[in-house]
Amino acid sequence: MITVVGMGAGAPPGADVAAGAELVVGGRRHLDAVRLPEGAERVVLGALAPALDTVAEYVAEGRPVTVLASGDPGFFGIVRVLAERFGAQRLDVRPGVSSVAAAFARVGLPWEDAVVASAHGRDLRTAVNLCRAHPKVAVLTGPGAGPAELGAALRTDARVLVVASALGSGEERVERVTPAEAAGRDWGAAVSVVLCLDEAQALGPVRSVAGPRAGAAGWALEESAFAHRDSMITKFEVRALALARLGPRPGDLVWDVGAGSGSVAVECARLGAAVTAVEKTPDGVERVRANAAAHGVDVRVVQGAAPAALSRLDDPDAVFVGGGGRELPAIVAACARRARRSVVVAMAALDRVPAAREALVDAGLECDGVLLQSSRLAPLPGDVTRLAATNPVFLLWGVRPHSRTEGVSP
Repeated sequence: MITVVGMGAGAPPGADVAAGAELVVGGRRHLDAVRLPEGAERVVLGALAPALDTVAEYVAEGRPVTVLASGDPGFFGIVRVLAERFGAQRLDVRPGVSSVAAAFARVGLPWEDAVVASAHGRDLRTAVNLCRAHPKVAVLTGPGAGPAELGAALRTDARVLVVASALGSGEERVERVTPAEAAGRDWGAAVSVVLCLDEAQALGPVRSVAGPRAGAAGWALEESAFAHRDSMITKFEVRALALARLGPRPGDLVWDVGAGSGSVAVECARLGAAVTAVEKTPDGVERVRANAAAHGVDVRVVQGAAPAALSRLDDPDAVFVGGGGRELPAIVAACARRARRSVVVAMAALDRVPAAREALVDAGLECDGVLLQSSRLAPLPGDVTRLAATNPVFLLWGVRPHSRTEGVSP
């Protein structure tokens, strides 16, 4: 067996945690904190591959091994690598308190509804988008993806950062700062985790399923679920297919351009994505904000006319274009150049379809589309039912070819 012991963030394990081991592997500070059995070999973790090769030699000879790790080694830790190399059945895991659990404990907050993201060796934008979309996020930091970089990305967002450094050590420090304050400091290399909080919602209702808005009832909601003007709203049949082609998910950034009522923006946010809605009219901006608040989601609203208003936004994963008039080809072209995954365009006017399709194809996207013509059941006098036709809508979508084989962001 390989015994994997979690150390650090909570109460330290006893000095004899490595008792009986012939090989003890761990970081230098963990190895210094335990009593090594007489004659045991000690391997300081640096490069992982050589350490695993040494472990493999001992395992092949049936000799006991102990691996020391930080916090809960099954939580973004070494258990994954050990299980892949040696098989889960060989592991005796003895978890400590994870850095995330310790950080939330230090500030007295429950965390069953928190979202956790790792920025260690990963693209920081996933963590940034999660922080924008959810009221309670824990970010595990890494080189080049620490409190300063996170704060710089969230400088304009209404969030508070709790920076928990060196948890469980004599140098432990827990500080509450604004994103701007975090961006302006040198935090060193000892940061364990950063909590990103919307303090107005951080103590919201208890959820029976982990994760913000998990289990939200349905999607492609009825038009009556949104405030709108003169039926100017993307109908639920169109919205259903648009959402399917956008594929919004936690860690994504979605633009809703020409947002109108913001129905698509709100639905994407309900599915966990960070969303920026672009709307040129003041009353439209307020309507989007009201609909977002009514559904308990965070949608960033930018007032301005596309495509000019898009220049100051972060690049999106997916874009929905629901308006545009004569500027539609230029808007679609601007969105298609910057979208990492897909662009979906809804149009009522037949004349604009060729130009929109050309803009998608010219940007290197694979284009497809449909004409949606639906008829809804409607009552007639005499307790009978008729079919009431809705206005036909063209839906085009362009998909960046490489995105077909990309996995979900970790």
